[in-house]
Amino acid sequence: MGVSQLTLPQTDLVEVVAAATLEQIDRGNPTPILLIDGRTGSGKTTFAKTLQNRLFQLGETAPRIVHMDALYDGWNGLDAGSDYMLRFVLSAIKAGKTASWQEYDWAAQARVGAWREFEGGTPLIIEGCGSLSAASAELANLKIWLEADASLRKQRWNTREPEAHAEYWAVWAAQEEDFYAREKSQNLADFVGLA
Repeated sequence: MGVSQLTLPQTDLVEVVAAATLEQIDRGNPTPILLIDGRTGSGKTTFAKTLQNRLFQLGETAPRIVHMDALYDGWNGLDAGSDYMLRFVLSAIKAGKTASWQEYDWAAQARVGAWREFEGGTPLIIEGCGSLSAASAELANLKIWLEADASLRKQRWNTREPEAHAEYWAVWAAQEEDFYAREKSQNLADFVGLA
């Protein structure tokens, strides 16, 4: 783990990250970039939504959330989704340009979904497996890793995913293992949230 990493329960971490985000804005950064990563079922989407709501309460505008689920290339697309996010979202925003990306359509199993844009001017929260890599960490202002034990994560997966997708648990978990072993995402985080 990183030397300056702060580890807290996820419920407490929301307040800490919200304060750190507002500090970024106070320092003149109108578009702080927050990356929220962790294994499937660790609570990333819930944490991102809770953080968005808290920042909206404390600030004047709601942060934009980008879900990695909209960027993957299907069940075998964790690496491709991470690369897509880096090229079409993060790199554009850090260069002061409008980010423009096309969402993956899970029903069509192709990148034929809606086009989205983000011009900046409000915090950007990107949540999902593969959002925190060595390359993306260099472009982000705040990096969060979420933890939950394997049984809770599997329970959440089974609740969230239809029966037809139960077979993909092992496929996705193998991609996570490869990605996190290579990128050392947890070590790149500023904050660790425990479920």
